Amino acid sequence: MEQNLLEKTGKTLEQWKTLLAKQSFSKHGEFMNFLKKEHNVTHGFANFITLKYREADAASFSNEDLITNQYIGKDSLKAVFNQLNQTIQKFGPDVTIAPKKSAVSYKVQRQFALIKPSTKTRIDLGLKFNDKAHTQRLETSGPFGAMCTHRVQITDIKQVDDELVNWLKDAYQEAK
Repeated sequence: MEQNLLEKTGKTLEQWKTLLAKQSFSKHGEFMNFLKKEHNVTHGFANFITLKYREADAASFSNEDLITNQYIGKDSLKAVFNQLNQTIQKFGPDVTIAPKKSAVSYKVQRQFALIKPSTKTRIDLGLKFNDKAHTQRLETSGPFGAMCTHRVQITDIKQVDDELVNWLKDAYQEAK
């Protein structure tokens, strides 16, 4: 797509990034709407430009900064994140931690867990299983869509209990 960008949109990727840097948007959809409505960029190219712009923006932060920024104004949830993070890292040296702007992904051969501070009082823990029944606590994936198959809502560190840790271990084992 990048090779065709100048021909199809009249600007290079760097020119688009410079233009987007001047905007005060924070959400992916806002950047896309701007490109589509103000510059008549097609949906596919608007998505590509926005992804590349936001990828560069996220790359300017360290992993520690990305995680710290997720918990600004959500201080009570940082201890929950720390507990989950420490638990997952103990599974083995093959665990890869990939912080993004709004969540932290955990992978081995594929993603098996995703920690997202969804509100000021709740972390959504996404888990990916091959075939596990949903329960009242181990819900459908909700906002995670196809990235995860299940979600656990956590509002208190006490909810990081043996049952939850066992689910994390199961998801980890299935992802190997």
